[in-house]
Amino acid sequence: MRIGSLDTRLIVLRGNSGSGKTSVARAVRAAYGRGLALVGQDVVRRELLRERDVHGGVNIGLIDTIVRYSLDHGYHVLLEGILTASRYGAMLQSLRRDHAGTSAFFYLDVSLPETLRRHDSRPQRSEFTRDQMREWYRERDLLPDGYETAIGEDSPLEASVRQVLRQARRRHRSGRGMARPPTDDDRDRCQQTHPRAPWWPTERVLADTVAASNRLKAAVSEVPRRATRQIIGP
Repeated sequence: MRIGSLDTRLIVLRGNSGSGKTSVARAVRAAYGRGLALVGQDVVRRELLRERDVHGGVNIGLIDTIVRYSLDHGYHVLLEGILTASRYGAMLQSLRRDHAGTSAFFYLDVSLPETLRRHDSRPQRSEFTRDQMREWYRERDLLPDGYETAIGEDSPLEASVRQVLRQARRRHRSGRGMARPPTDDDRDRCQQTHPRAPWWPTERVLADTVAASNRLKAAVSEVPRRATRQIIGP
C-alpha cells in the first residue's frame, strides 16, 4: 500500500552508537522546523517500550506504524537509529518500497577507533564501557541494493546536514529512487489526501543550516541522556 504523497520526504539515518546520527538528525530538524517528524529508534525502543533490541521486537512494528502514519498525514519523516540491517532491514525496505515520494537513506560510516575516540569525549560516556561499544559495533552494516549513501567520519556536522537536506530535496523523475513510477491513482490519492503539499528547504535555507547546526551541537552536548544502555543495550 502506497504511503505519503509525491511531495513527502522520507529520510533514514543509520549508524553505530556514537557515529553522530542523532546530532545530524536534530540539526536537520532545527534547519527545517515544523512539518518534519523526527522518529528516534532509542525513543521508541528504550524510552517508550523499554525493550531489548531483539529480532522481531515490538519496536520494529511500532516504528513502521509511526513513520507510515506521519507520512500519510502530510509530514516529512526523519527516522534515525542504529537500525541494524539484520533486524530492521525488512521494515526499512518496505517503507522505501511503499513511499510515494522521495526517500533518502544515509549510513554514517565511522570506524571503530574513531567511534571509541568519540565515546571518550561524550557526556554520557559513563553510561557504558568501551568494551560494550566494541561488542555493539557493526562494520559497514549497509542495507542491500546499494541505495544508501555512506557519509564518512571525516564529514563535519555542517557538511553532513547539507548533504542530507540537498539529497532529500531532489525530486526523483520517472520513479528513480522509488520502487515504481507513480501512477494516476497515486496522484489522485495524493491530491485528495494532501491538497497542500509540504515545502522543502531552498538553497537559502540550506545556507542557514551551518549556523543552526553549530547552535544545536552546543545544545546537544548539554542534554543528559537516561542511563539505561547497560540494562537495555545500545
